Amino acid sequence: MGFSGDLRRGAVVVAITLAVMGLVASVTGANSVDIGGVSAVMWCAAISLGIQWLAWIPASLKRTERFYDLVGGLTYIAVIIFSLWAGSQSEPPGHRELIVSILVVIWSIRLSSFLFLRIHRTGKDGRFDNLKTSPVRFIIPWSLQGLWVFITLSVVVVINSQSGPSPDLSIWDGIGLTVWIIGFGIEVLADSQKATFNAKPENQGRWIDEGLWARSRHPNYLGEILLWTGIACFGIPCFEGLEMVAWISPLFVYLLLTKISGVPILDERCLERWGDNPDYQRYRSETPALIPHLRARKR
Repeated sequence: MGFSGDLRRGAVVVAITLAVMGLVASVTGANSVDIGGVSAVMWCAAISLGIQWLAWIPASLKRTERFYDLVGGLTYIAVIIFSLWAGSQSEPPGHRELIVSILVVIWSIRLSSFLFLRIHRTGKDGRFDNLKTSPVRFIIPWSLQGLWVFITLSVVVVINSQSGPSPDLSIWDGIGLTVWIIGFGIEVLADSQKATFNAKPENQGRWIDEGLWARSRHPNYLGEILLWTGIACFGIPCFEGLEMVAWISPLFVYLLLTKISGVPILDERCLERWGDNPDYQRYRSETPALIPHLRARKR
């Protein structure tokens, strides 16, 4: 694809990103605090994308993806802080606002640092090999990361920036916290097991089929989907009208990880490496992609 094709593709992705973020922000920010005549939710969308585009400039000049995940994690924290500050212009942050904000900050620091250290150990991320050679192609993953941050955070942003008082904590908040803890625990354990497996010299060139990975081919993605579903539960007691559109968050995470960028891409890579291996074919046929078996398969 030549420069004109790259430019057209990049422009389309940027345009779609702006349209989706603008639409979600406009419909979910009806009850949001206004900052300078603009809803705090819309400001959060601008911050999510603006930070990515600023980071894209030095990343393009150096043709590196080394700080991509770190910037993503910092963006989550920046949006959380801004949304809490914006909401405090109307009411001091309540227990619900503080709980969901702390949960996302914990997740963000853990995952972004894990991915940042992993890419520095390996030296690169293969997903960016064909993108980082062209600035107009490289803006695509940075724009999509801005979209990812804002859409996944939409529930928290709406909760934090509401102009009125927040309802008291309810059973839904307890359910949300429980589901988040389960999802976070699954994700952390799955990442830890895979890192330990890959660090052993005898496992070089093998796929992991131990621990949670003996029950699911992508347990880390299952954990990710569960924890954002837990976050969404916190919005049930306090969302009204179009604010409920913010519940697109866990659905967005599920569709992106299972239909677009997560499972499909990794499964394709695995088939390229081990598609002719009978043992891998057996592992693939006997192990669910996401929802785990209760009993681990025998190796």
